[in-house]
Parts: sequence; C-alpha cells; structure tokens
Amino acid sequence: MLATALLATATLAGTLPAKGPCYHGVNLSGAEYGERDGILGTNYTYPSEATVEYFAAKGMTVIRLPFRWERLQPVLNAPLDGNELESLKASVELIRHHGMAVVLDPHNFGFYDKKKIQEMPGGDIAFGDFWARIALEFGNREGVIFGLMNEPHDIKAPDWLKVANTAIIAIRAMDANNLVLVPGTNWSGAWTWEVDRLGGGSNASIMRGIKDPANNYAYEFHQYLDADASGTHSTCEGAEQARQGLVRVTDWLRKSGKRGFLGEFGAASSEPCLAGLRQMMEVMARNGDVWLGWTYWSGGEWWPPDEPFNVQPGKGRDKPQLKLIEGMGRKLPPPEACNMANG
Repeated sequence: MLATALLATATLAGTLPAKGPCYHGVNLSGAEYGERDGILGTNYTYPSEATVEYFAAKGMTVIRLPFRWERLQPVLNAPLDGNELESLKASVELIRHHGMAVVLDPHNFGFYDKKKIQEMPGGDIAFGDFWARIALEFGNREGVIFGLMNEPHDIKAPDWLKVANTAIIAIRAMDANNLVLVPGTNWSGAWTWEVDRLGGGSNASIMRGIKDPANNYAYEFHQYLDADASGTHSTCEGAEQARQGLVRVTDWLRKSGKRGFLGEFGAASSEPCLAGLRQMMEVMARNGDVWLGWTYWSGGEWWPPDEPFNVQPGKGRDKPQLKLIEGMGRKLPPPEACNMANG
C-alpha cells in the first residue's frame, strides 16, 4: 500500500507544471579525474568546504558532482566501494549543508572502463544494478538528484533508451522517488537532438520512449558555444547555433509535455561568448514551464586556472561568467518553487 501511495503522489507531482528554472548552479570538477585506482587527494579530489561555501554565497542552488563509476563500483554487479562511497556521501552532505541541491553524475560517457556499455554482456542490467545501489544509499534524500550518465556517445539511441529505462526501473524498485535526469546519446547535445547521426533514430524520436513509474524525470542536455559545440575551443562562433538549439529543444519539450535541464554549458569570458551565454540563459528563463535549470561547466580546485571556462575564484576575484550566472540566477525562483515529487 505504501508503494502504491508513493507512486500515486509521484505521478501527480510529475504532471504539474514546473515554475522554474529553479536550479541554477555549477559543475564542480575533480572526483572524475584519474584512473580507477587513483588515490584521493593525489589523483582526484572532491570539493572543499571553501569552494562549496563560495558558490553557495553566490546564490547557486545546485551543484552537479561528477565522479567515476568504476571507482565507486570496482566490480560490476558487486557492492559499492566503502571508502569511495563515504567520500561521495561526505560531499553530498557538505553541499546540502550549504543549502544547495546536488546532481550525482557518473561521468563515464556510456562506458565502464573502456568498454561500451551496450557491448558488455548484460550491460544494461549492470547499469541498473549500479543505480539500484546508489538509490539504496541516496533514495528519497531531499535535494539529491540522479543524473543517469554523462554524455553517452557511440551508442545508438534505441540501445541507450534500453539502458536508461533499465536504470530508472531499478531506481524505482528501491522505492526511490528522486528526480532523474535522462541524457540522450550523441553527447546529449541540444543542437543535434533532432539529428540521427548514428542510425536507429534521433534522440527527439527515440528518447520519447522513457518509462518512469514515478513520472519524475527530466531530459538532460549539454550545449557549448564553439563552432562544433564540443566545448574544446575558447571561441564562440557557435553562439547563435547554441541559442537556436535551445529554442528547438524548448519547443520539443513543450510539445512532448516534458521538462529539461541543461547539465553543461560554458564559454570563455570574452565577447561574444558572454553575450551568447546570456542569450542561452534567457531562453530558459523565458520558458520556465519546461526548463528546471542549469549547471555551468565548470569549477573545482583542480580545474586548470588557465582553462577559459573556469569559474573557480582566482586571486580573490569572481570570473565574469560567474557574475553573469549569479545575476541571472538571483532573478529566478528558488528550487522549492518547482513542483517535484522529490529534490
């Protein structure tokens, strides 16, 4: 009876229109660094309290927290590593203590080590097992959001749909009602959402097939402003392309009755990059009925100081991109204004 009541409540909450974008924040890079056997503090790191406190003071309401699947679960279909789990839990507690939500982000691109998830025997089942274990630890925790996978690629949309649906079912089987962020394949780019680049169908056509018993999910998109939208160049020839990509995705979300979250976007601090960032955020701000929010890429103590997209504070000064995000974010409603079952 309890499960039935939870499902009914979640379904009702998931169908109400969101008043967002309510989430505005940053990625804190570091825990995804290094190889699977890396040493904490030497090869990879989690955010310090000083960093978390800094972004909270800037009005951020969410942190996307990348980490490595292999490090947290060294053997597929086996228990999570105790030490790594404690580090992850400590970071979640720290972020929540400072009043921000947190997106758990296995930053694996659709791979486990160097194996494509769809090419591993029972890869979808293994991925479901991983998320069931995460749900057991973080299920129904206020302010904890589940981001299924960072930027799956080299996997056709129907194959990725099967993997994603298996994970969602596994999460809900643990009676975890957390908001789930579902990416598409092909790096989950907004500008290519309607394009079939791998055969089998586009994200726009195939990813409509997501099945969530709790109906508490949103699609996660990424979008950069360089010419190829890779986020590897400091120039912003693709600013208009990025804006148009978000406009088209907004239309797709509204027609589909779905919600979106921009998990990664970023650009250098020069013009026209700042103008392009502003235009992207304005598209989402004007369409808060379908957009839950965004997390800029990126901050973090180990993020290279000369990286053009970096918003980690340096020499006591705020980065121009962060000033822009902060100013836009403070005009938007708080996370509790969003109608969601959890988080």
